Amino acid sequence: MRRTPSRRLFAAALLVASVLAPTTATPAMAAHAVGCDRYGPDRCPSDGLGRELTARLDKAIEDVRRQAAIPGVAVGLWMPGKGNYVRATGVANKATGRPMTTDLFTRIGSETKTFTVTALLKLVDDGRIRLDDPISKYIRGVPNGRRITLRHLAEMRSGLFSYTDDPDFQHDLLSDPYRSFTPHEALAYGYKHANTFAPGTQFQYVNSNLVLLGLVIEKVSGLRAADFIDKRVLRPAHLDHTLFPKGPEFPKPHARGYTNQTLSGDIEDSTNWNPSWAWTAGAMISNLQDLRRWAKIVATGTLLTPETQKQRLKTLPTGYPGTSYGLGIFKSGGWTGHNGSIPGYESVTVYLPSQKATLVVLLNTDITYQGQEPSSLVARAVTQIVTPRNVYDRAVPPR
Repeated sequence: MRRTPSRRLFAAALLVASVLAPTTATPAMAAHAVGCDRYGPDRCPSDGLGRELTARLDKAIEDVRRQAAIPGVAVGLWMPGKGNYVRATGVANKATGRPMTTDLFTRIGSETKTFTVTALLKLVDDGRIRLDDPISKYIRGVPNGRRITLRHLAEMRSGLFSYTDDPDFQHDLLSDPYRSFTPHEALAYGYKHANTFAPGTQFQYVNSNLVLLGLVIEKVSGLRAADFIDKRVLRPAHLDHTLFPKGPEFPKPHARGYTNQTLSGDIEDSTNWNPSWAWTAGAMISNLQDLRRWAKIVATGTLLTPETQKQRLKTLPTGYPGTSYGLGIFKSGGWTGHNGSIPGYESVTVYLPSQKATLVVLLNTDITYQGQEPSSLVARAVTQIVTPRNVYDRAVPPR
């Protein structure tokens, strides 16, 4: 089937990453670090990495930004014992030229999945659900729901057809991107299609899986998914700048977001589009410093019991070299975490256990460059320099 521009938008995350050839232009990397004093000296720009390494990172990131036509990029790299790198380059608003800075809120797309699955695993630790329970125990009407388990959903091996791949859904959303969808309305688009494989036999990145897990959280906890995530995940993790919006609301300051995932294929400002369609699969908002903290929590299992964290990190092959996927988490080149893509915004939040290093990349576009996710291009360029033995490189083609 020929893939239209709008189809890529909803795949939300696992795409080819490769390094771009360097440009000959001298980069003009801007060390915008608004709020540096508030965050403390360990979070200030380029502390301890050295002038030469900092200059190499500046140039590599700027080269990718210019070649991939990314409006603005913010990068945070924290390497204990070596130093930090917190920089922004480009613009947060193409109309006004307002510079990109490191203190902005951003839509994190599929990084939401790490929060949703953590919330689910809290219920596992509470003894209220089991990962091998069938989804039919909690939610009616799921195709083949008696054979699909919560584990299958979390590890993207359910065989369900993703609602975001349905042409009618794509048309309905892009005809009015400000409209609101309920979880059941969104899932209904996927239920029109036959399941694609038997549960547990293959990997397929499907947003329907995480919406269903959101419904399980609500069913078992008796709370709205957003409220449960806030109470049991965000507050214990001390993530004061991370939230689950009810609709299109977007705290300030934030960058304007730009996408070409439109009916016309033209680039539009998608900043205030309603992310309700993505719900527990991709609607959340955060910022650089919260994601820095979250990367280590997810990778080390601070909020979970050791046994549950062990289950989470048991990754399985995705069918693509260099990438394995666990329970709402992936591993790539030794880095553990997730990335996100939603109209106008992309992000990468990963942790390297061997060096206790954290990398966060935030962009205000989701427009691909030669079929590749721009966030992956930036993350690869950074890791090729700072961790050449652990390069972030997930060879998964777009759907």
